[in-house]
Amino acid sequence: MKRQRTAWLFVAPATLHLLVFALIPIFASLYLSFFKWHILKPARPFVGIHNYSSTLVEPKFWNAMWNSTRYAIVSVPLGIIVALLVAVLVNQKLKGITVFRTIFYTPSITSGVATAMLWIYIYLPEHGLINSMLSALGKNNKTDFLNDPAWAMWALVFMSVWTGLGPRMVLFLAGIVGIPQTLYEAAELDGASMLRQFWSVTLPMLAPTTLFVLLTSTISAFQVFTPVYMMTKGGPLDTTDVIGYHIYWEAWSKFNVGMASAQTFLLLIVIAAIAAFQYRIMKNQLEGYSVA
Repeated sequence: MKRQRTAWLFVAPATLHLLVFALIPIFASLYLSFFKWHILKPARPFVGIHNYSSTLVEPKFWNAMWNSTRYAIVSVPLGIIVALLVAVLVNQKLKGITVFRTIFYTPSITSGVATAMLWIYIYLPEHGLINSMLSALGKNNKTDFLNDPAWAMWALVFMSVWTGLGPRMVLFLAGIVGIPQTLYEAAELDGASMLRQFWSVTLPMLAPTTLFVLLTSTISAFQVFTPVYMMTKGGPLDTTDVIGYHIYWEAWSKFNVGMASAQTFLLLIVIAAIAAFQYRIMKNQLEGYSVA
């Protein structure tokens, strides 16, 4: 009993944090989703599933969901591929390689607001880094990436690949280090090239890691908010109005907390469905691993 009490004391802070900042807000949000609650009005009439039914016929909600889907479809695979390639590169046994690992991981621990401000300067139409480099190459390009409907979403995607590189790289690196060296030795004896070893040994053995990175990256992509809030405000022409920003706009610009809560749970259902689909697709590759 004494050992159990000691164990509960150790987990108590994390449990309390989870309860106060996660579980209670989730159930409170679910409760509010059944009410028509305007922050500036005292009345909170019960409306049942009206908030949900209204959301499902709202064009702006579906536009935001489509924008989030586009963002996820492009940013997640691209981010995973880049992170995997970087993980393979920094896995080399070279002097000072730890410094490069630290450099690649640094963007992930930088403030999201500071990172967004940095990329705003990179994307500036007149003196931004990209346009300045193009001008130096003789191309008189003054594209306003964040205000051009054709480029705004791509600008957010490229930024997400850079900011998400660190955590994904670390996960892939841990998976690569855990692969038995005997498998590479056997493949080398069979005459397999480095590319063949990567395709036939590294990728299959990284299946559980890839699934975890895929799931977490997809969830993060559908929850993206800070870059959109700082850089585009959902524009231009609602091309970057992703679902995370749309829910914020519904709650803190229109003050319709009940509607925003309903949209939050609809997003939860979508994310859960996508995660289940991704797991089902990769289930065959996970055979032989201890995955339920």
